Amino acid sequence: MEPNQYLIDFYNHYDEDSRLALKHGSVEFLTTMRYIAKYIKTGDRVLEIGAGTGRYSHALARQGHVVDAAELVPHNIEIFRRNTQPDERITITQGNAMDLSAFPDNQYDITLLLGPLYHLYSTEDKRQALSEAIRMTRQGGLIFAAYVISDGCLLDEGFHRGNISVAKYIEQGLIDSQTFAAKSEPKDLFELVRKEDIDALMSVFPVTRLHYVATDGCALLLREALDAMDDRTFGLYLQYHYATCEREDFMGVTSHAIDIFRK
Repeated sequence: MEPNQYLIDFYNHYDEDSRLALKHGSVEFLTTMRYIAKYIKTGDRVLEIGAGTGRYSHALARQGHVVDAAELVPHNIEIFRRNTQPDERITITQGNAMDLSAFPDNQYDITLLLGPLYHLYSTEDKRQALSEAIRMTRQGGLIFAAYVISDGCLLDEGFHRGNISVAKYIEQGLIDSQTFAAKSEPKDLFELVRKEDIDALMSVFPVTRLHYVATDGCALLLREALDAMDDRTFGLYLQYHYATCEREDFMGVTSHAIDIFRK
């Protein structure tokens, strides 16, 4: 099966909007939007690459921003279009994150790459997607690149919930028995990385990192507790999370991270 087909089959049956709507899932969304809000200005143009069903694109368009989006999976594009409101200044185009030649250079103030790097498995492919995002961003503009972090997933899905067998993954060579670093293939759907992998990936690009953020921190480990909180307690938890999400001690336990850098 082709790598893209694994991805298409998965997203044809996956409800990303519901995941981000639950309290524990909303931590990632709210944190990302909070950092976008730090920098976005009236009149800025936004590009979202790998927009999925449009949770971020629609949220930004409803704030009055002009948004262009590209998405690989036709099922997601259908939902994206269905969710578009009449007053949104927004477009959606089918496209692959590694080749968006239909989009011009130096066009966007904010470029979001919040999903494609989850599903690219070689350094070359990841750098190609990052290169495309950088190419389309104007000089001085910002790129938000999201990753799935291996240790957070291992702690939550492996040791905490038992949804994966850590011992079996070691036997299969998917987890290193000494370092516990993860190895992924297209059939595994998600590429799991550590911060040092991201640092190495970015080392060839002439950009300036502004933030590296543990976007959901401990939220997946604490999902039942967070979902059971009343709104006031959850609001307090969010304040705590915002105050600590750039601390180095949280970089390994988070399940998702965003690298925010200036061109």
